[in-house]
Amino acid sequence: MFVLIKICYGKIAFTFYFLFLSISSRAQNADSIVIKKLADEILTNGEAYENLRFLCKKIGPRLSGSPQAQKAVEATAKMLREAGADTVYLQPCMVPHWVRGKKEKGFITLENGKKITLNLCALGNSVGTGAKGVNASVIEVNSIAQLNALGKKLKNKIVFFNFPMNPAHINTFDGYSETAVSRGRGPAMAAKYGAIGVMVRSLAINPDNFPHTGSTVYNDSFPKIPAVAISTNDANFISKSLKNQSVRASFFTYCNMLPDVLSYNVIGELRGNELPQEIITVGGHLDSWDLAEGAQDDGAGIVQSIEVIRAIKANGIQPKRTIRAVMFMNEENGGRGSKKYLELAKVNKEQLVFALESDAGGFTPRAFRLDMTEGQMCKVEKWIDLFYNYGVYEMKPGSGGVDIGPLKELGTGLAGFSPDSQRYFDVHHAATDVFENVSRRELHLGAANMAAFIYLVDKYGL
Repeated sequence: MFVLIKICYGKIAFTFYFLFLSISSRAQNADSIVIKKLADEILTNGEAYENLRFLCKKIGPRLSGSPQAQKAVEATAKMLREAGADTVYLQPCMVPHWVRGKKEKGFITLENGKKITLNLCALGNSVGTGAKGVNASVIEVNSIAQLNALGKKLKNKIVFFNFPMNPAHINTFDGYSETAVSRGRGPAMAAKYGAIGVMVRSLAINPDNFPHTGSTVYNDSFPKIPAVAISTNDANFISKSLKNQSVRASFFTYCNMLPDVLSYNVIGELRGNELPQEIITVGGHLDSWDLAEGAQDDGAGIVQSIEVIRAIKANGIQPKRTIRAVMFMNEENGGRGSKKYLELAKVNKEQLVFALESDAGGFTPRAFRLDMTEGQMCKVEKWIDLFYNYGVYEMKPGSGGVDIGPLKELGTGLAGFSPDSQRYFDVHHAATDVFENVSRRELHLGAANMAAFIYLVDKYGL
C-alpha cells in the first residue's frame, strides 16, 4: 500500500510538473512574440538614432546650467510627446552652473630647459588658476597610501595622480571604479598637504592624446586648488621623465563656479490600465560634459529611453503599470536631478516598483546588472532565454546606475543596461564623444532589449 501510494504520488507530481512546464512554455512563447514585435519595430522604424543626431548636432554639449541644457530639456519633452507619451511634464530642480571659460593650456619643463606642451583640460567643478597660472615641481603618486605617506612633502608642489586603469579587467568599468578616486577626491586630498595644483591621469584604457574631464569634489576644510586632467600619453611621458630627472609643470585654467540655476528633469508617461499607481522608471541623464556632444554619455541612454515609450505605443501595448521615461538632469557634476526625483517621490508617496537605467553607452548589448532582492533576482534571471536572440546573455548582480541608485531607499528594484564596455573609455568625458562614434544598429539593439525588459516587468511585476 505504501509503495502504491508513493508511485501514485509520483505520477501526480509528474502530471503537475508537466502541466507547469506546458503553461510556462506557452507563456514564454507568447512573450517572445511580443518581444520580437518590439525589436522589429525598433530595428526597422526606430527613431533613437535621429533623435540622438538632433541632440548632438543641433544642441551639442549639455552641461547643467548651460543654455544648451535648457534647449535639451525642451527638445526631449517634444520627443516624448511625439513618441506617444500620454503625459509629458518637467520636474524643476536647482543645479550647479560651472563654466570652463577659455581654452586651458599647459606645459612641462625638463631639466635641460625643454618645454613640452600638454594635452589637458580642467576637471569639472575645479577652480581656475587665474591669469598667473600654477607653476611648480611635479611629484608623482601612484596610490592614496603613497599620497598620505608623502604628506607635507607635497607642500607647494603640483601632485600628479598617475593611477592607470587596470587593463586586466574585462569589464572596463571595474578599472574605472578603482581609479576614479584620483579625479573625484584627489585634488581635495592633495590640498590637505599644501599642494597648489593637481594633474590627474585621464581615466581611459587606451593611450591617446585626448584629456578626459569629469567631476571633482572639494573638501571645505582645505583650500580649493586648480585641477586638470592630462592625456594618457602625456601621463606616460611625465612618469617616464620623473624616473631620472625633476620636472616642473605650468598650467592655466579659466573656469568658474557661478550661482545655481533652475533646470529640470524631463518626464514622459504611459499610464497603466490596471495598476497605474505602480510606476516603472526607465531613463538616463540629459546633461553632458562640455568637451564634446555627449553622444555615448548619455545621449544614448536618453534616446533609448524615449524609444522604449515609442515602441510600446507603436505596438499598441497597453501597460498594466505606469511606464515613466525620465531624463535626469545634472548627473555629471552634482546629481541634483536624481535627488529631486527621490524627494518628490517621497512627498507624493509614489510606488516606484522598478527602475532601469542606461548610462553605459549605446554599444552592443551584453547584460543587465541587477540590484534587487534575492527573490526578485531569481524571478528576473528566469527571463534570460528571451534575450539571447538580441545579444544579452547575462542577468548578473551589479549597480543599477547613479541616477536610480537613490531609489533603493524606497525598496525599488533596480537594473542597469550593460552593453559591451571595451570602447566606452575611449570617448568617456572626452572630445571624442561625438555622434559619429555611435552605431545606429548597436544603439537600437540596446533600446530593443530595454523595451523587452520593461515589458516583462510590467506584465509580471517583481
